[in-house]
Amino acid sequence: MISARNIPEKRAEKRKPPRRSPVAASPQSIELPDGMRERISKKAFELWQERGYRDGYDLEDWLDAEAIVMEAIHEARE
Repeated sequence: MISARNIPEKRAEKRKPPRRSPVAASPQSIELPDGMRERISKKAFELWQERGYRDGYDLEDWLDAEAIVMEAIHEARE
């Protein structure tokens, strides 16, 4: 027979705060200046094409496209 004394007490586990989801940091979560979303989207699509249409790299393609577009804007202002 099992009694309450024989059941080990569970210790409170310290939990880490949840990591921020890539979806939470997605392009839809911020407002971009007019035309910039389209430029980044077009460049991300080009990067996806260059990658051979392989899935699973959409966030990486978006971030790379964002950096490329921002660099082009910065260079144009110089």
